[in-house]
Amino acid sequence: MDLNSASTVVLQVLTQATSQDTAVLKPAEEQLKQWETQPGFYSVLLNIFTNHSLDINVRWLAVLYFKHGIDRYWRRVAPHALSEEEKSTLRAGLITNFNEPINQIATQIAVLIAKVARLDCPRQWPELIPTLIESVKVQDDLRQHRALLTFYHVTKTLASKRLAADRKLFYDLASGIYTFACSLWNHHTDTFLQQVSSGNEVAVLSSLERTLLSLKVLRKLTVNGFVEPHKNMEVMGFLHGIFERLKQFLECSRNIGTDNVCRDRLEKTIILFTKVLLDFLDQHPFSFIPLIQRSLEFSVSYVFTEVGEGVTFERFIVQCMNLIKMIVKNYAYKPSKNFEDSSPETLEAHKIKMAFFTYPTLTEICRRLVSHYFLLTEEELTMWEEDPEGFTVEETGGDSWKYSLRPCTEVLFIDIFHEYNQTLTPVLLEMMQTLQGPTNVEDMNALLIKDAVYNAVGLAAYELFDSVDFDQWFKNQLLPELQVIHNRYKPLRRRVIWLIGQWISVKFKSDLRPMLYEAICNLLQDQDLVVRIETATTLKLTVDDFEFRTDQFLPYLETMFTLLFQLLQQVTECDTKMHVLHVLSCVIERVNMQIRPYVGCLVQYLPLLWKQSEEHNMLRCAILTTLIHLVQGLGADSKNLYPFLLPVIQLSTDVSQPPHVYLLEDGLELWLVTLENSPCITPELLRVFQNMSPLLELSSENLRTCFKIINGYIFLSSTEFLQTYAVVLCQSFCELLKEITTEGQVQVLKVVENALKVNPVLGPQMFQPILPCVFRGIIEGERYPVVMSTYLGVMGRVLLQNASFFSSLLNEMAHKFNQEMDQLLGNMIEMWVDRMDNITQPERRKLSALALLSLLPSDNSVIQDKFCGIINISVEGLHDVMTEDPETGTYKDCMLMSHLEEPKVTEDEEPPTEQDKRKKMLALKDPVHTVSLQQFVYEKLKAQQEVLGEQGFQSLMETVDTEIVTQLQEFLQGF
Repeated sequence: MDLNSASTVVLQVLTQATSQDTAVLKPAEEQLKQWETQPGFYSVLLNIFTNHSLDINVRWLAVLYFKHGIDRYWRRVAPHALSEEEKSTLRAGLITNFNEPINQIATQIAVLIAKVARLDCPRQWPELIPTLIESVKVQDDLRQHRALLTFYHVTKTLASKRLAADRKLFYDLASGIYTFACSLWNHHTDTFLQQVSSGNEVAVLSSLERTLLSLKVLRKLTVNGFVEPHKNMEVMGFLHGIFERLKQFLECSRNIGTDNVCRDRLEKTIILFTKVLLDFLDQHPFSFIPLIQRSLEFSVSYVFTEVGEGVTFERFIVQCMNLIKMIVKNYAYKPSKNFEDSSPETLEAHKIKMAFFTYPTLTEICRRLVSHYFLLTEEELTMWEEDPEGFTVEETGGDSWKYSLRPCTEVLFIDIFHEYNQTLTPVLLEMMQTLQGPTNVEDMNALLIKDAVYNAVGLAAYELFDSVDFDQWFKNQLLPELQVIHNRYKPLRRRVIWLIGQWISVKFKSDLRPMLYEAICNLLQDQDLVVRIETATTLKLTVDDFEFRTDQFLPYLETMFTLLFQLLQQVTECDTKMHVLHVLSCVIERVNMQIRPYVGCLVQYLPLLWKQSEEHNMLRCAILTTLIHLVQGLGADSKNLYPFLLPVIQLSTDVSQPPHVYLLEDGLELWLVTLENSPCITPELLRVFQNMSPLLELSSENLRTCFKIINGYIFLSSTEFLQTYAVVLCQSFCELLKEITTEGQVQVLKVVENALKVNPVLGPQMFQPILPCVFRGIIEGERYPVVMSTYLGVMGRVLLQNASFFSSLLNEMAHKFNQEMDQLLGNMIEMWVDRMDNITQPERRKLSALALLSLLPSDNSVIQDKFCGIINISVEGLHDVMTEDPETGTYKDCMLMSHLEEPKVTEDEEPPTEQDKRKKMLALKDPVHTVSLQQFVYEKLKAQQEVLGEQGFQSLMETVDTEIVTQLQEFLQGF
């Protein structure tokens, strides 16, 4: 099919693909998908999107399909890759003329040319850059702009490549075209500055657009195009020239109002200048040293003196502050403690900084930050009134300082204060001195100044540690401030409670806590919502602190919990509800069991909140966290929550439900603590386990928690659980064991070992399919000690606690190995004795001794043949478990447990969970903890003696090393 007829067909299908009707749209999309790999398809698309007479939507779609094709089929090694001939034609076609009239399509074409350049430039496409440079020089406005746009996207893409060879190519490109790029930028900038006063808005906007694009090209070349940019005169000339240009553009902005069409582009250009400086400082700190002085002078004069009045705007101030911050904080400019160890460049930079940041400069910066930039603005106060919750969650933290003014000023203050704290501490202390006593509520300005100073004292808490007697200040100044209940005083009530939160972990005497709790109780009832939310935050910091003492807190617990719960109901925004829930969780976690009398209201409210938060998965995560702490606090009483709790666990851990992506981790944690605190199994709790098989198939980082949950069920109700789920579980385990790491294998086998320990009768039958590979592992001498130790633990349980099952397993394995049963048993005992040192846990070592001894008495010649090894292991076991009673001089087995021993729970320890109690009861039935190894050895030897008679037994004992026999006799004294 020739190109024209193909174009007609493709054009028709593309037109259908832009339809709103799915009946037309779907088949068209299918057809286009099939054509993606057809030779010639992309040539047709190129014809279509460069034909300006066609419908815009069709051309737009053609560009997108072309771009998609580059990603998938342009590389030589891609399946269905485009042929070299077609690629060559396409490359030529893409840059024949830069005359696309529609802006959006022009941008897409520029991006796709850049994508091809990333793969082909300069080797397969040497003509691209020369063509672009020629096209940028043409007089035709449209072509010039489109070529510049493409030039920028190509430069940006090539600058982003990171491999050494690609970087080298970009360095070569940069040094080749830098002079041209500089002159281009200067030309367009001068044109703009001449035209700006002409009043011809279209021409001004057009030349400003070109200035911006050529500056974008220069930014990429300057920042990424040179290894040592400070050695290049042109680069440094351009960077030094930025300050003059910035002044010219800022002066322009004085005359161009906010409603002018050029205003947005002009601000973008000004910001782009600052980005060049910031990026260059970030990438080349040492090359930036000659620019430090001018950068600081420029930024400080515009941000902290009258020079900036009338010309600066918020985003520009943020950029200038970030420039100051990055110079102040830059590690490349900080000499080491020992000056001689620092590089000359570092010392040079340090010297420039020290010369600039004199006492008057630092004092002025500090005063201006606090008394000008820290003040709450009209907009913020309006937001406080109209949207209090929005006001409290104003973005802070993360990278917000790079873009938002308030976080930016605060971070700059912290960094400068940290760097020059000896100079600035007295300045801030003096500001504090002038604000003693309450402030007149009628004087709004004085209130805001005080708010700003308190903000500074909170931010600099760590630096002021030695200079402020915070305890005295708290009692004499801050507490009285919190008691002023006038509505206009609310900014200070909020700020003071925030300030205390900042100091709580720095310096706050423990005895003062009750006074603070009292104040918090009052403020949680404040008429202003912002004050209440801020108080909740400080409560969280107080409760979370290292020096928190429950006994001091308990008298206030009921009031606080009730007030926090009321706050949770009052707030409406998702973020605020999450925040208050975190505070509640924190309180519940710290007071644990003591919370029980007060949680009724919360327990009733959470189901409603869960229902309302269907669209808000992050809020649901916060509810899950709260439930985790609630269940831990309620212990066995958490059973009353099951009607709500179990459906929540069911939904959060069901991998077929979309929300599991967000809720799974917390949902599993909740499932686990629910089991640990459950007093008994319920049919509903058992049913939730249906979610487990798909979770094990995921085999993600949550596997460990899944194994703990399975163990939880085994401890809770092994018989019911194993009868219901063991078959499915065993299948999952068999699948897991094939593909999992050795550590994972150990985790799986530990669960099996647990099941055998809890239920020696049912366990081996249920996990029967896994046991042959355990047996095989022992016989073949598994090389990983941890895995071998677990194998022996599993087999020890079967041998000791279900001998009949062991013999049927031995029989089955003898068939598989084609050996006699006795011979196989002998091999197994031999390997067991040989690898006993792999076992490090004392319980498993004693289990091994008990298990092998359980083979005695025996007249089987193979077992008698291995008698020496069995005795060796028994004596090793005795060494592990026997402790000498110093008073009587006799030995006793230290692993024996009795019902009478009740461990004392100290104040700091968590009380035992229901699962801890179950484990204790289980230990009381476990032979490892109920059978005395000393007694067992004695009885088995006695029985063996009876089977063989004195003479036969004596000759059997002679096979054992005399030293071992002596040790054995010593342990068996008194029998």
